[in-house]
Formats: sequence, structure tokens, C-alpha cells
Amino acid sequence: MQLKATIELWQKENWYIARLPELDFVAQGKTIDEAKKNLIEVIKIQFAEMREMGMLADYLSECGFIVKDDTIEPVNEIVGFEKQVLQVA
Repeated sequence: MQLKATIELWQKENWYIARLPELDFVAQGKTIDEAKKNLIEVIKIQFAEMREMGMLADYLSECGFIVKDDTIEPVNEIVGFEKQVLQVA
């Protein structure tokens, strides 16, 4: 099964953080590739556990995803990120 989603990548000191914001899954690694690989492993483990408990379809629906054939797709797409300095006070 394939999952269409966004991966955010962050650096925190000597670690890289990979986050799937739509599902709020997070993993870390010593390299970007390791962090992404670990994130995929987290997703596989979580999906397997939810599937076993019969909760996966409900969880995906609550997070705004639908299953089409062999692909899990978001109903709404993240279309971009912007870094800005905002005047807040």
C-alpha cells in the first residue's frame, strides 16, 4: 500500500527529525535518509497495529485520508510552506 503525504525535515543539533504532519508521526536519525527511513518504519508499525485492532480505516478518515485502490490519499493537500518573519506585537 502506498501513502501520499508530506514529510517535514528538521535539524536539531546533530539529529535530523522527519515528521508526517498530516498523521503526526515523528522519527529521528543521524542523517536525513536515516530519519526518513525511520519514519517509514514508524508508519508501517503503527498501521500494522491499527489494522490488527480494526482501527486503521477510522484513523485515516479522522485524519482526512481516503483509500483508493492500493493508495492512501489526503482529501486536502498541503500546497506549500513559507518561512516568514511576522510582526505579532
